[in-house]
Amino acid sequence: MTPAKPAKNATPHLPGDYDARISGVLPYYSSFHQETINFIKSFPSSPKVWMDTGCGTGTLVNKAIEEFPDTKFLLLDPSEGMLNQARGKLSSCPAGRLEFLRASPTQEFSQKLEEKPDVITAIQCHHSLSRKARTKATKVCYDLLKEGGVYITFENIRPLTEEGIKIGKRYWGNFQLTHGRNEEEIEAHLKRFDTEYFPITVEEHLELLRKTGFETVELFWYSYMQAGFYCIK
Repeated sequence: MTPAKPAKNATPHLPGDYDARISGVLPYYSSFHQETINFIKSFPSSPKVWMDTGCGTGTLVNKAIEEFPDTKFLLLDPSEGMLNQARGKLSSCPAGRLEFLRASPTQEFSQKLEEKPDVITAIQCHHSLSRKARTKATKVCYDLLKEGGVYITFENIRPLTEEGIKIGKRYWGNFQLTHGRNEEEIEAHLKRFDTEYFPITVEEHLELLRKTGFETVELFWYSYMQAGFYCIK
């Protein structure tokens, strides 16, 4: 279902407590980052430029910068507060390894880059968008990438059936319950489905990525109601 108007690209938590809370909300959240790094390490050469859109507090880049010593990282997020958190987290990194881009949602990004990225990651940052805005955000990433560049995205996913949605919500809710959230918090979070974030199915993701123009489109992670995809331009 497409929302009547584009949703705000908002985070349900303040930037300051985001890191502390996100792992109790999203199953395997740290694995999204680690498997992204592992996947990129499997390529014949390390990326020269890696752009992380929806970078949040810089958690992915903080892990990746140690694994890819010759890579420059570009950080983009719609929230200036998140970018400030990332600046603090990455303050000990050499300045030449990082570039903080002007705060912007992916779909509205227009800043000119000195060099096209070899890798663009978008981890849990586009699911609050309308279908039109998500399509635009995906096209922005495609256009920014070098030929042969890799796009990796993780998103909340819509199960294929109404029954699947009900089961998925219970399954996800139980995870949150065992990680310290109370029933009121869980209910409020699950009510965001189709009201504050608008997930599409795996099949719809694959179709969108192919239509955008990516030559190789693959699903490489699925757990609970989240999935990860990689694409090659």
